[in-house]
Amino acid sequence: MLYDLHTHTTASDGLLSPLALIDRAKAQQVDVLAITDHDSVAGINWLNHSCGSELQSQPLVVIPGIEFSCVWRGITLHVLGLNIHLQAPGLQQALVFQHQAREARAIKIAERLAKIGVHDPLEGALEVVRKQTEGIFADQELQLGRPHFAEHMVRSGFVETRDQAFKRWLGAGKMGDVKSQWPDLQQVITWISEADGQAVLAHPARYKLTNTKLRSLLQQFKAYGGHGMEVATAGTTPDRLAYLAKLSCDYELLASCGSDFHGPATRWADVGKVPPLPKQCRPVWSAWSL
Repeated sequence: MLYDLHTHTTASDGLLSPLALIDRAKAQQVDVLAITDHDSVAGINWLNHSCGSELQSQPLVVIPGIEFSCVWRGITLHVLGLNIHLQAPGLQQALVFQHQAREARAIKIAERLAKIGVHDPLEGALEVVRKQTEGIFADQELQLGRPHFAEHMVRSGFVETRDQAFKRWLGAGKMGDVKSQWPDLQQVITWISEADGQAVLAHPARYKLTNTKLRSLLQQFKAYGGHGMEVATAGTTPDRLAYLAKLSCDYELLASCGSDFHGPATRWADVGKVPPLPKQCRPVWSAWSL
């Protein structure tokens, strides 16, 4: 069985629509796929409403999920919520909270860009998202990020390329780099638990933490009620895989695997491009009835 439990669609920052992601996963012979858009379940909701009967009749199993942004000791982390109950009241409150945080951030970015002469940046970025999502999501479901503002800056002639937009205006430390007020780690784990899902720390090796600090994070994550950690991700080296597997066992955390797929251009992180979990790990799906 091939599991990929970390993927994105146009409902957040992915480049494929939910249906196109499903088709690609089937082409890649994935058996179990989790859709985990950033702070959004619009993609999985659209699939359920538009293709529900078709999804149930196909061999590919689709797991409802989400990827929450949060903060721990001043560090921005990502936590996956896997196999969540989409109608859970706590999840609905979480979606509102995260949407408002992203919306406030987008407004601040737009205000700063307007001051340097970018024409109608907020509406322009929204139009970029509308076209990318092919109109399948309502405006209140759309998520604006810096790439959408960068694309608007290109289309409006303010800059020649998206890279130029980031290097001069939107990149880390630049005037358009507005930080969001994310919830803390414990709050996100509570939201996921209240939605009957498994809280999984996403790509723990990417946070550039020392071994001591990473162990401290995992200890706190477990104490807050976290369920698992991503052990196998696209591009993980054998040494790193063994190290993360040991950590999952040391802290009695379930092990997950995912490509973190965003688009077809990144071939090394394509759907299903995930190394197998080491045998000593207990998979996150071991408690699921699939």
